[in-house]
Amino acid sequence: MIIDFHTHIFPDKIASSTIGALASNSGSTAYTDGTVKGMVDALTRANADIAIALPVLTKATQFDSVLNFACSVNEQFKNEKRKIISFAGMHPDCDDIDGKMKKIKSLGIKGIKIHPDYQSTYIDDPRYIEILKCAKKYDLIVVTHSGIDNGYIGQPVRCPVDKVLKVIEEVNYDKFVLAHFGAHKLWNEVLDKLAGKNVYFDTAFTFHEIDKDLFKEIVCKHGSKKVLFATDCPWRDIKDDYEILSSYGLKKECLDNILYKNALKLLNL
Repeated sequence: MIIDFHTHIFPDKIASSTIGALASNSGSTAYTDGTVKGMVDALTRANADIAIALPVLTKATQFDSVLNFACSVNEQFKNEKRKIISFAGMHPDCDDIDGKMKKIKSLGIKGIKIHPDYQSTYIDDPRYIEILKCAKKYDLIVVTHSGIDNGYIGQPVRCPVDKVLKVIEEVNYDKFVLAHFGAHKLWNEVLDKLAGKNVYFDTAFTFHEIDKDLFKEIVCKHGSKKVLFATDCPWRDIKDDYEILSSYGLKKECLDNILYKNALKLLNL
């Protein structure tokens, strides 16, 4: 079984323009067209089972439209074997954070995505702390971009390792996921400071950049039960990243934990 814990999809009417803008801004290549169908095709090519779609709010006013799209995706795939499960998005500028998080929970959505760089807010901001505390209250997963974003090279890193450590200490929530293997491009610091902490790492946009031995060292120190296979599709191809991970020579138990067992447990599936 394969679960990709970090992917992105967009409504058909904006998928092409959104993918084009994001690709241009980050210098990345898209492996799908950004649509729901494109994601299903990517899952099929990889013989993967589930993609977790993580929407990002770039402004608070997008909350309702993004939530409605997430609900429509989840309804579409609720009885499918190969499926997309969409999270909701939250923005630190949202009003009534507790009420919005309660609504997300009531709709059966498993979690939320936040992105400090796209939301121009440091991860230890009190509003993110409130979001995390509400997530803990309502048993919702929180995935955050962490580390350097390719679209913001040269700008302050809004979710650096030291600030993440402060957040972990303050909130101590066991359904907090740091995307990009703890902190994108800051993996030596992840090994030194974050590995072993009460937090998950997803592997999105990692395998083509990280040194194999460093990856394995971080997994060994952090524990394979706290690592989630993820690609950042459409910015990486699911099949390609699965093949890279499979080439690392990890023990079957470790590989199974990363590919699907940890995700099933976290998602309560």
